[in-house]
Amino acid sequence: MVALLTTALVVLASLGAEYLHGRRTARVARLAFGPAEKPAVWARAAPLLRVAATGALCYGLVTLLLLPPAAHRGEETPEHLRRRLLLVLDVSPSMKLADAGPEGKQSRAERAADLLRSFFARIPIDQYRTTIVAVYTGAKPVVIDTTDLEVVRNVLEDLPMNYAFQAGSTDLIAGVKEAARLAQPWNPHGTTLVVLTDGDTIPPSGMPALPVSIDHTLVVGVGDPAAGRFIDGHMSRQDVSTLQQLAVRLRGHYHNGNAKHLGGELIRTITLGRATKMTDRLTRREYALAAVVFGAVVLAGLPGLLSLAGTRWNPGPGRSEPAARRQEQSTRAA
Repeated sequence: MVALLTTALVVLASLGAEYLHGRRTARVARLAFGPAEKPAVWARAAPLLRVAATGALCYGLVTLLLLPPAAHRGEETPEHLRRRLLLVLDVSPSMKLADAGPEGKQSRAERAADLLRSFFARIPIDQYRTTIVAVYTGAKPVVIDTTDLEVVRNVLEDLPMNYAFQAGSTDLIAGVKEAARLAQPWNPHGTTLVVLTDGDTIPPSGMPALPVSIDHTLVVGVGDPAAGRFIDGHMSRQDVSTLQQLAVRLRGHYHNGNAKHLGGELIRTITLGRATKMTDRLTRREYALAAVVFGAVVLAGLPGLLSLAGTRWNPGPGRSEPAARRQEQSTRAA
């Protein structure tokens, strides 16, 4: 507001000065521009160019003066460009069963950790804030908006989160609901939701509507989809068809991570997000710098351009000699 008010005052003062200057130059227009008493066509816009350049220079300098100083070290990501990674992690006891991995010797939790390590290694993780929601009989946020990858790795590999819940059946929908609640106030189309589960038990209804902040969803299944393991009175295995339906209900993609890591094309699809316009990357500081450059260049270069090409009138001996010769010839003929 201060920058705009100051710019408005400077523009008004510049318009007044140009008006007075125009009245004074009108008296000597014949001397400056010849019999036509007018400058070149483009030069008639010079007063408005000077006013615009003065206003832009004022706005840029005042804005830079009022903005807090910023140090650029080359590795930081502007806050308005930072994305979020929202992980819904199944921590039920069935995730401890060892039937995952290419050889079927890893536990499902270990396989999930491997998949996420590979995922983190192939995305610009420094541009992300990571939030983890643990889900078993309920859902609990474990980490919110962290940029420390070691904290995320500790949660995935060493933290026994299943002890934070009462024993019972896995309620994966509760984890999705908690993720949707956390993502509700975040920036639109700036979050990637990843659900990691063995697909042991998923209810057929109760799926919440995802907020507009979530633009991509990925459901990753772990565990042997063919042969199951007996736990808690039932046979537990990765139910591929149920997880595919879950991905459809979340408007996302499903990946069977039991034997293969996430594909490069899939990672690019879910991490790039919507195309960012160049103008979305510019902050108020960049606009102020551009205004300063524009104003300074116009004010510095305009006098020279006016001197070189401001008018076609160029009196002097080189131009008056032909006219004098023609006058002499006409006199002799008479």
